Amino acid sequence: MPSFLKLPLLGVFAAIAITTTMDASGLVAFSALPLFPLMVLFGYLGRFSRAEMGFAWGQWNHYALAALYPVVVLGLIALSAAAAGAIDTSKAEWPHVWRNLALLSVSTFIVAIITEEGFFRGWLWASLVRAGQAPARVLIYSSIAFAVWHLSAVLLDTGFNPPPTQIPVYIVNAAVMGAIWGLLRGISGSVLVASLAHGLWNGGAYVLFGFGTKLGALGIVSTAFFGPEVGILGLALNVMFAAALWGWGSRKRAKL
Repeated sequence: MPSFLKLPLLGVFAAIAITTTMDASGLVAFSALPLFPLMVLFGYLGRFSRAEMGFAWGQWNHYALAALYPVVVLGLIALSAAAAGAIDTSKAEWPHVWRNLALLSVSTFIVAIITEEGFFRGWLWASLVRAGQAPARVLIYSSIAFAVWHLSAVLLDTGFNPPPTQIPVYIVNAAVMGAIWGLLRGISGSVLVASLAHGLWNGGAYVLFGFGTKLGALGIVSTAFFGPEVGILGLALNVMFAAALWGWGSRKRAKL
């Protein structure tokens, strides 16, 4: 094993093992929390600065870009579902829906900073950069690790389980979404920017479209196509957004 990969692999394996154990024990609601002490521990061992780990403010236009991602992708999926007659909002209580969406978005944003984003786009990202990996490899390695970490959430009985046929799409999509948040972190230098996109995505995706076998406020049943995380359309739009971000970031780097 290359020496530069030993610490990143150790950290990722520890995160996967702990989260899987907690998911198997019915503690799925708390299984992301161990990422915080792992981030602190491995950040300390590597002597990473806050800036290296992405704990910086970033620019305001980067936050606008982060907010644009869920608005564009979720909005296009909703419009497509509406055009296909796949939406049923007859049971939606909209004041309750908007309140839940806001609460989930804000809470995910705050928690993601010190868990998923802080660990994968913070410590792991910084560790790979210091190891001399090219930007593309940093993005790919951190995104694959992020996707693998999500396996236990959908393979074990956690309440988040999509139908088995949708699991492969979900895992690939998790890697693509990880890449999008990684690109935002790379462009802005901030895990806060990535966390904003993460929070707004979770709020919109889970409240409006649902998760597992639970319907969202839009009442979309055909999630195999219209699901933001488990559907073909969601995967396709995420891939296109990731490609656009990569192209924009490449042009920006070329001007430096």
